[in-house]
Amino acid sequence: MATELRLDDHAIEPIPDADRDSTGAQQMWIWAGANIAPINWALGALGIILKLGIWDVIAVIVLGNLVGCALFAAFTVMGHKTGVNQMVLSRAAFGRRGAYLPAALVFLMTLGWIGVNTYFPVKISMGILGQFGVQDTAFPNLVVITIIMALQIGIGTYGFYAIRTFEKYTVPATVVIMILISAAAWTQPGVVNWSLVSPLAPGERFAMMTLLTAAIGVGWGISWVTWASDYSRFVRKAESSASVFWYSFVGMYLPVVWLGVLGATIASVTNDADPAKMVSAVFGGPMAILVLALVLHGPIATNILNVYSATLALLSMGIRLPRIALALIVGAVGYLVTCYFVFAPNFAQAFDHWMIGLIMWLSPFAGVVLADFYVRRKGVVEVAELYKSPETSAYGDVNWPGIGSFFVGLAVGWLFQNGLLPVFKGPISVYLLGGADLSWLVGTVVAGGLYLVLSPKPAVAGVTVTT
Repeated sequence: MATELRLDDHAIEPIPDADRDSTGAQQMWIWAGANIAPINWALGALGIILKLGIWDVIAVIVLGNLVGCALFAAFTVMGHKTGVNQMVLSRAAFGRRGAYLPAALVFLMTLGWIGVNTYFPVKISMGILGQFGVQDTAFPNLVVITIIMALQIGIGTYGFYAIRTFEKYTVPATVVIMILISAAAWTQPGVVNWSLVSPLAPGERFAMMTLLTAAIGVGWGISWVTWASDYSRFVRKAESSASVFWYSFVGMYLPVVWLGVLGATIASVTNDADPAKMVSAVFGGPMAILVLALVLHGPIATNILNVYSATLALLSMGIRLPRIALALIVGAVGYLVTCYFVFAPNFAQAFDHWMIGLIMWLSPFAGVVLADFYVRRKGVVEVAELYKSPETSAYGDVNWPGIGSFFVGLAVGWLFQNGLLPVFKGPISVYLLGGADLSWLVGTVVAGGLYLVLSPKPAVAGVTVTT
């Protein structure tokens, strides 16, 4: 146990072979733990709120995540092959300092995720405490926020080994709880309206399904790609890439789909994405205690990854502070972001805007990095060059084909976007596609394809991965 809970003193340097003692199966626990979270209830409920039928939402969740989780798993292979975290790996595509751009975006994104993920256990805790007479006022909300944030920051600061151990010993128990609460929800009369259909016209219904696919189907897996390698870099070299891919895929896919469907089925009657209302409508008494255990575990299991990866993103930008100090700063700012989400008047709408905004830039990022690593370099990276100075690195200071392709993919993806806010309504989607949202697909393909056209030959060729 002492070995499992040792302090992680690694920063962004390549993980030495002696410290790469993780397995593919342990990756599955990490990603499963991070996704057994009440946020996925809201993801499923969101489609019902947007007036889709229950089977429409289930189809989006089941099929969309096949693609999204596969994209995510492809990124975990990068870390396993190189022993390097994701933002340092992006230097191959964007340049030594050009990669500071995605690293800065990742840092800001993780702060938002910390707030989003902490929102759910806070609100559900208040819903359960309300059954025991505790009023949903500012003070008890702040108390719950403080307790949850302290746990998240503590484990995230301690690092990878504590994260791995936390997931290893808590995920099996939470799976049992998932089975119990799912059975309780799906067997109670009147909890699920399996015959709920969309009131939207066929064209509007299709457009809304594509929007939901972009936000929570394919989009959910894409939202994890920027720190996939942060954890797979610890997997032992003897493990096969196929093992890393499939364990990571299954670890994410199963809980996301399971809880997403659970959220959609509950919302089919409650018609509300507020997790506290969803819980109070279905679960009470002893079952509420089990739900509370699940909702406290999930965001902690997710946000310890966010705290850890946010510090790696800052270190990848050349900030010279100890990782532990940066983790404390991340936690403090994340606390403020959490307060914003908890006290926001309309969380469901704010969350949809948040997800659409993320996918808008994550798709072209994924396209460029996938094209660079798998097509342009055939999975071969000269690791030492990633860490050299901008003036001497073979990957250059700023790789303008990578940066340019990213921004072109961003702009073209926006043309095919149809979010709820006017700023997220692209003219091609609105006027030519009847509102269908294909932003994730177009952004990924255009950015990746343009990058291959502008960068036909690798900057570093004929080398092997070295650590």
